[in-house]
Order: sequence, then C-alpha cells, then structure tokens
Amino acid sequence: MISFLFCVTVLYSCDQRTDEAAQFFLRGNVQLQKREYREAIRYYTEAIEKKPDFADAYNNRGLARFRNDDREGALADYSRAIQADPDFGAAYLNRAEVLLETGDAAGSLADLQRIATEYSDSTFYQTRLGDTFVRLNNPAQAQAAYDRAIQLNPSNVEALTNRGALFFNQKAYELARQDIERALQLNPRQDAALNNLSLLLARSGKYAEALTYVDRALAVQPGQPYYLNNKAYLLLELNRPAEALPLVQESLRRDAQNAWAHRTLGIYYLRQNQPTQALTAFRRAEQLDASVDQLYYYLGTAQQAAGNRTEACQAWRRGESAGDEQAANARKRHCQG
Repeated sequence: MISFLFCVTVLYSCDQRTDEAAQFFLRGNVQLQKREYREAIRYYTEAIEKKPDFADAYNNRGLARFRNDDREGALADYSRAIQADPDFGAAYLNRAEVLLETGDAAGSLADLQRIATEYSDSTFYQTRLGDTFVRLNNPAQAQAAYDRAIQLNPSNVEALTNRGALFFNQKAYELARQDIERALQLNPRQDAALNNLSLLLARSGKYAEALTYVDRALAVQPGQPYYLNNKAYLLLELNRPAEALPLVQESLRRDAQNAWAHRTLGIYYLRQNQPTQALTAFRRAEQLDASVDQLYYYLGTAQQAAGNRTEACQAWRRGESAGDEQAANARKRHCQG
C-alpha cells in the first residue's frame, strides 16, 4: 500500500522569574504563542545572555527553533537546558522528539526512559514512547504505549491516529479503521488521519474516494512528502499518470529517502513501458526499505518486462515468502517450480 506518516507535537515549560533575564524570557513566550519564532528566539537569546545557565530559556528557544525547522539548533538548545538542569524533564521530552525526527530512535528512547517515572501518567509521553518503539520495530511495546496514552486520554487524536497506523501495518484493518475514524470524529482536520483513511480506502480499491481524503490532508499540509506520494499513487491507479509524475517527483525532492515514493516512481515507469527506469526506482526502494508493500511483485514485473525471466521469478519468490499474494500469483503463472 502506501506509507503512513506519524504526526508530532511539542511540549515546553515556563519559569516565572523576576529579574531582567525573566523579562526577556516572558517576551519570548509571548512571541512563541504568536508563532513569531524568530522574534521568540531573539528574546530567549537575550535572556540567556543575561543568565547563561537559564535552563528554561534554552528549552523554549529550542522549541522555537524546532518550530522554525531548525532541528540541529533545537537539539543543541535542549542539550544545553539539560546541562544546566540535569533533572529538567520537559527538556528530555523535547530532545527525545528531535532525536526521533532526526533518525536517532535509540537516543530518543534513552531520553524517554530517563524521565519514565516522572512522565508515566502523561498521555503525550506515552504517545511519543509509542512512536519511538515503532521506529525501533517493536510493535508490541508500541501498542502498549499507545493503549496507555488513550487510556489516559480517550480524546488523544495523535495516539489514535498513530495506533491506527500501527494496526494498518500489522494488517489489522478493522482495528485501524476504528482508530482512524475516531480520530477524525475528534478532529476532522487531522491530516495524518485523513491520509491514513485514504490508505484504507485504497486497499479496498476505492481510489476515487481515497483521493478526496488525501486531498483534504494536503489542504492542511500542502508540501507533506508522504501525502504527495500517496496522491501520486492514487492518480496512477486512476489512470492519470501525467498528473501523478510531478507529484512523486516533488515528494522525492522533499524526501529522497522515502522508499514508498521510489516504488511509486517505479510503477509510473512500468506503466509507461519503461522497464529499465522502473527497475532503477524499484531497486532504490529495495535499498531503502525492502519491506515496502508489493515491492517484489512490481520488481518481478519490471524484470519480466525487461526480458529477465529468471530475475523476475526470483523477485516473485521473495515476495511470496514475505506474504505478498500478488507476487505468489505471478510466480505461479510465469515460473516453474
């Protein structure tokens, strides 16, 4: 199918102080609430200049940088906050999120475990813990964390959305549908849930209806690379390749490491009778994530189109061993033994 995307939020703390540094800190908080992140960063920097060990100012400047798409700056600030106050739970929680986004799931888990006692009854903490276990390929512990997050707050839209994604990846489609629909009841503009519902509909062959939901997700997050790729895939299934190609290309421009988008590009070339280009795309998808759904079915089909029957059968066998019914059917039709 198509990839899920897991959504994120952030948490920060405020420290009421009365000195000059605190005045800059409070001004920074006002700008942060107004989403004027550069101004917030400027005020927090002034606060830090007045008080170099101001842990809260480092933490909130990290948040402003995070929201201004400066992941490295945010990570450095959260680390400085922790250096200034080794027991600063919110800074560990914020740093865990940045580590997760930058691909260090093990580091994220270490930070989350550091504050487990303090935050075990936080629905936000449990949600982020679930996300981290997903990245570490530990679905059992991920589900346990999401279950706890939802138990703590049944209206936690993010936890419902992400647990739904987990269920989908485990092929528990009815459970996935229940979580995703509940999330959208709570927040009809939850873009990840809208995107995920499109995946469920696509799985049932309802491509036109699925397209309406991914369009709604893109209305909330216009440049989100996973959503762009998902829309491209749906357009290919609706026989609209000319519209699909620029979307998947833009998706890859924004995130060249998305194996699903390389698979979509391969499907495009395959349907344009360009098997050589299709093979290049499918092989790149395989390098990035060999577990991408139906990848070996498509890889085998491209090999067959290129006249490589032996390689096609090898690909289909590999897909069959991974539980891909389409790959199994293709092997039975075209391969001996």
